Amino acid sequence: MAHKKGQSSSKNGRESHSKRLGIKKFGEQVVKAGNIIVRQRGTAHNPGLNVGMGKDHTLYALIDGTVKFTRKREDKSYVSVLPFEN
Repeated sequence: MAHKKGQSSSKNGRESHSKRLGIKKFGEQVVKAGNIIVRQRGTAHNPGLNVGMGKDHTLYALIDGTVKFTRKREDKSYVSVLPFEN
């Protein structure tokens, strides 16, 4: 006798869905205010100029402009949005 019923769908399928984390807008890309730049767990990237951080550490643009990634003190990554030059 088998110990498991064949095609036991009710006892399988406990894997979590992927969370779609990562960088959504890369350096020099154009963003609008409110666009998500990075979805992350923890602060792998920190907010710089004109970038806000949500409660789940998501970084988003506060103004329209272009994205810039930089490394500052203690080799931390910072994300900024630079306004368009007229």
